[in-house]
Order: sequence, then structure tokens, then C-alpha cells
Amino acid sequence: MNSHDARYTRFALCREMMDAVGVIDDFDPAPTADAADAIADVGRLLLTGEGSSRIFPAKNAIRKALTWGADLWIATEGSRQAATYDLSRFAVFGASNSGRTAEVIAVLKQLAEAGNPHRFGLTANEDTLLEQHASTTFVLQCGWEHAVAATKSVAEQALVYQSIVSHVAGRDMARDLDGAADKVRAALTGAIDPGIVEAVVQAPTVYFAGYNDGVAEELTLKTNEIARKKSDFLEGTYAVHGIEEVMDPRDVVVVIDPIDVEAEKFETVLVDGVGLTVVAVSSSATRFPTIEVPDAGEMNPFVHLAAGWNLLVEVGLSLGIDLDKPERARKVGNEFVG
Repeated sequence: MNSHDARYTRFALCREMMDAVGVIDDFDPAPTADAADAIADVGRLLLTGEGSSRIFPAKNAIRKALTWGADLWIATEGSRQAATYDLSRFAVFGASNSGRTAEVIAVLKQLAEAGNPHRFGLTANEDTLLEQHASTTFVLQCGWEHAVAATKSVAEQALVYQSIVSHVAGRDMARDLDGAADKVRAALTGAIDPGIVEAVVQAPTVYFAGYNDGVAEELTLKTNEIARKKSDFLEGTYAVHGIEEVMDPRDVVVVIDPIDVEAEKFETVLVDGVGLTVVAVSSSATRFPTIEVPDAGEMNPFVHLAAGWNLLVEVGLSLGIDLDKPERARKVGNEFVG
């Protein structure tokens, strides 16, 4: 993606993707310190929301907490299912960019009526219904997005959650952030092999595989919204545990940050067996055609996500798609009425 070429910059989506670089560069982890202390005292945290407001932000936080051994149990669930749980001993974060997402409003209202004081909101707007039902609300600094597909807000939501986990784990997030914005910019603007782009353009289905940290799953959703293609998320080694039976040789599997010991199995089953194309997104060379990105340490998931955005923009443009306006998808999936 070229940040100066009108072919790209005429789309709000591309501009907002590039805005994510500044969001990361400007992010200050300090404002979440008090919330992190309160959440640490509770010891249990549920992160809820719908679609992009939950997938990467929540799952990245969970992976970080488990990797760092943070003394905090984090779970995530869609809001309707979360509302069926006993959350009396949980702190709950509800994320809704619009501040009007019906499912999120409902679960926070339910918690308020039950007397749970540990209700947190995360939104891109001031003075919303979300704020009315949360005890503490954080407003994103990235501003409202004009493209239907959320991008820069997803990055900032994930930064907020990661900052909370960092506080609880006693980490210096500023150190983790050092240099990360430049590496995200490199992933967004790096040239992608036209052969990789064409393979995705021609694929009936695009699969994303890798860690369950929200990156591959979020890119699965973005493939629907940006490239208008069927897609599926294959966690871990799901790609080689049965689904190969129904894969098409024209399909593409994009593996995010592939694990070396699993790569040979992917090659044997998917490339040699099915005959499809496997593409990797990685900070090092792999046995597959690879979109190489800089190594950003603890911020690698943000770099991998940016590389995926880059790929999908190229695919969408190759298909002649209006990147800002899907025909059916809406900015607010299910808006609260009443």
C-alpha cells in the first residue's frame, strides 16, 4: 500500500489504516493504571463486544496475560452469551466504537442492575449510552472511522487492553512500544509479491491460520469486508486436521507467524496433498511464499495485522472493489433502539 498514491489515499479505509501508525506512536499506557489496579484486585476480567471490537483486542490481551504469567484470569465472549454467565465476581470491559451497540449496552445494563460496580466501557465517542451504563469509560483518541471496516480503532482498543495487562504484570509497555509504529508502517507500506496477490484474488476461499491471538481471526473478518471473499479462521493446526478434505486447490491459506515445527506438516498436507497455496506472514524466511515484516517483539501481532491489511487492500483494488462501502455490511451491526 502506497501512502502517497491517490489510488490508495482516495479511500478512507487506507487513510485510516495509516492513521493506526500514529495511534501506536502516540499511545500513552499511563491512563489505564488505575483501572488496572482495580481489575487486579478483582482478579477476573471479561472482555466483551461484537466483531472487530472484541476479536483482536480481547484475544491479544489473553495471549499476553498467559505468556507473561500475569496474575489475572481473562476471558472473552460475545455479549449475549456473556449475559448468561454469573459475572458477579468479574470486572467487565464492554467495547463499542459507536457506544450504541445493543448487545454491549444490554450486558452492562444487566450488570449495573445486579450491582456489579466493576463495569468498564471502551468507545470512540463521547456522551454515549455505553458511558451511561459503565462505571468508568475510556474514549479512544483515534476518532471516528468513515470506512465500514474498522482498523485504527481495533489497534487502539488492543493497545488499551494490552496496557492493562502490562500494568498488572508489572511490565513497562513504553519499552515494548519503542519503535513499533515504524515497524507497523513498514508492514503497511511494504511491496507484496504480485503472485501472492493474484493467488488470493483467484481463491474461492481464503483461510487464515495461526495463534489464537485474534490476528488471523480478525483478518478473516476483514477478508469479507474488504476483499468480499469467503474466508475461515483455522486456529493452530486445524488446517491439517480434517478440513483439507473439502479444500479446493485454488484456495489460499495465509499462516500468521508460522511455527517452525508445524510448517512441514502444512506443506505436506496442504501444498503437496491438496495442491493449494500457503502464504506466510513472518519476520523471518519460511518454506512458503512469505510476506516478510520487521520483528517488533511484544508488538508483533500489530505488525502482522498491518501486513494482512496491506494484502487485503491490494486484493480489493485488484478486484475493483470500493474499499469503503460494502454492499451489505453496516458500521454499527446492531444499534440499540429505545
